[in-house]
Amino acid sequence: MSDPDRDPGLPPGDSADAPTVTCTRCDREWILEYELEELRAGNRALEQFALDHQRHTGHYPDDATPWLATCRLCPAGEAFLAERPARRWAETHARHTRHDVALEHADGSENDETIVTPDSE
Repeated sequence: MSDPDRDPGLPPGDSADAPTVTCTRCDREWILEYELEELRAGNRALEQFALDHQRHTGHYPDDATPWLATCRLCPAGEAFLAERPARRWAETHARHTRHDVALEHADGSENDETIVTPDSE
């Protein structure tokens, strides 16, 4: 018997061990079996799904709030679900372009944004 709530894009198989992601804005839930089996995203399956979801819908699923690295001089910027890659992107961009980059968590829980400068390495 097929599950009516199961994403039809997912391959059949045992999804008991696959994590699930919900999005209240979309009023949907996804089992990340596809990200684990087909994309082989491993322990990055949740992050991969959240980033893909944002690219396709313009918003992140529940419980996924990005770190934003935004250049203060040019339109470059990226969103990451962990601080470490966001900081690495900010430092690399600052080093290569000599531009300051603002680094902040989108949920506002971090008090202030951090400015990564070309000389802050």
